[in-house]
Order: sequence, then C-alpha cells, then structure tokens
Amino acid sequence: MIPNVLSIAGSDPSGGAGIQADLKTISANGAFAMAAVTALTAQNTQGVSGIHLVPPDFVKSQIRAVFSDIRVDAVKVGMIANADIAQAVATTLAPQKVPIVLDPVMIAKGGAALLQPDAIAVLRDALLPMATVLTPNLPEAAHLLGTDPATTRTQMETQGRALCALGPTAVLMKGGHLNDADSPDCLVTTQSVVWLEGPRTQTRNTHGTGCTLSSAIAAQLAKGRDIAAAVAAAKSYVATAIAHADDLDVGSGCGPTHHFAALYAVSKGSLP
Repeated sequence: MIPNVLSIAGSDPSGGAGIQADLKTISANGAFAMAAVTALTAQNTQGVSGIHLVPPDFVKSQIRAVFSDIRVDAVKVGMIANADIAQAVATTLAPQKVPIVLDPVMIAKGGAALLQPDAIAVLRDALLPMATVLTPNLPEAAHLLGTDPATTRTQMETQGRALCALGPTAVLMKGGHLNDADSPDCLVTTQSVVWLEGPRTQTRNTHGTGCTLSSAIAAQLAKGRDIAAAVAAAKSYVATAIAHADDLDVGSGCGPTHHFAALYAVSKGSLP
C-alpha cells in the first residue's frame, strides 16, 4: 500500500522549496503527498520579498482535518515562522504516533529570516523532543544550541550529540556548509555516530535542498525503512536531484534541484 506523508511548511511560489518542493519530493520517493500550509511567501530564485503567516488556529485546523480522515504514515515539519505557529503545530501533533522529520528552517538561501527569534525556544522545547529525525544545517544547529557553527567533523559530532540530548531520536547534521571538498553528513543517535559521505556538485542551483532532504527522509520512513536506511536513501535521492539541477532552466538566481530527474531519465530511456 502506498504510504501517506503530511508536510507542514511554508509555500514557495517559485516551486523550488517549501511545500511545493515537499510535494514533489514525497511523490518522487513513492508516497502520497499532503500539505498543511503555515505561511505564504513571495519569493523566486533571487530571494524572499514578503511573508504572510497563516493564523495558528487555521494551521491546527488543516492538520486536524488530515488526521481525522486519512491514515498518516509520517510527517515532515518545515517552516513554522513564529512561536504561536510552532506551539500550534506541537500541540496538534503531540497525540499522533507517527514518525516526524523536523527541518528547523530558519534562514532562506538568500538570507531572509524565516523563523522569528521567539520561536527558537518553542522549537527546541516542544518540537525537538517529538522528532524522529532532526535535520539542521550547521548554522541552524548552532542557533539551536546558542553556539558557533561547527567547522570540523569533530565539532559536527559534538553538536549532533548535544542536539540529540534535547530529545530527538536522531540528528542528521548536514555538512553542506563545511569547508570540505565533499559534502559529508553526520547521523547521530544516543547509540551511534554514522558518517554519510557524498560528492559536492558544483552548481548554484541548490534552492530547497533542506526541504527536499527532510521530505525524502519522511517518505522513506513512511515506507517502513529504519532511520539509517531512510537517511541514506534520501541523501542519494538529493544527490541525484542536485547533480541534474542544471538540466532545468528556472529563474536567474539560485535555482531549484531536479526533483524528478530519475523519472525524466526513464522517460528518455536512460538512467541518471
């Protein structure tokens, strides 16, 4: 049976990140995609020019409407914008016993703030403890811990353990910001530390990679994979999406990754 995955996140009208990227990613990873919108943004490949927040009670209503009627096999939480929306999401998800992938979206690729300062405490205290997998990049991990971003693999492991101590089952420290020839990620649990190596593709078209990775993990968890296997499969999927990002021609700035690269290749009679 095809699993169902709910994304709770903000909208990106240019299609590269947020809900739009989540829906594509979940579908490409073999699950049925659903969405509860927390914020509307005005943005394109050059940046964010406006944000309109959805009232917290309506965020709750969207989530409850899905759970009241549809079997939900996993949840991805992305942009939550402020403390009231963060608390609304936490309160509504608390009774639900499903895997939750939490992507602590704080800053857009172009530098715009997507999380108000008052929301960090709610994110850390209410949402982190219910997360199956937390997926921060290095600046986001530093914000959550109140420290400087990691610059070495040892620091990534240390910060991953510190975040794991706050309650999530696993923390995936994303190494894209690391000054490294490759792009290593570090999966930390209370029992183990696993490094996932990966190539660093030279392209400016990486808009929405965090949204894409977290949604892919959620879809893989919904399909029954364990955390390590789900993360590995998701990382492989994102690597392919980035490797084929330049096949697209979307905007004049930081463009999106190619969420359906494998499908397009199959339709042409070749694999990526």
